[in-house]
Amino acid sequence: MARQMTEMLKGVLEGIVLAIISGQPSYGYQIRARLQELGFADIAEGTVYALLVRIEQRGLVAVAKTPSEKGPPRKVYSLNARGGAYLDEFWESWGFLSDRIIQLRQGAAS
Repeated sequence: MARQMTEMLKGVLEGIVLAIISGQPSYGYQIRARLQELGFADIAEGTVYALLVRIEQRGLVAVAKTPSEKGPPRKVYSLNARGGAYLDEFWESWGFLSDRIIQLRQGAAS
């Protein structure tokens, strides 16, 4: 089952991270911590940071650098209008897919 979960997460992790950022502007460590709180403890740190680079390059987030007590400034990500529209589309797609999956599961139980 772990392999199935990993493959499923690959398809939806971007939407999950954008949803986290939509709740409040966050930097990478905060996003990863929130993912862990939600039960996604197996997601590697490198996966989260690579995803953040991709969504920044795609223009889905605004980035502000803020001072850090330790090390270089932190990149704080916030959802911009383009990212908000993308997240709305993600939720619409997710709703469609989850409804169909539930229908299939209920049909299989009959």
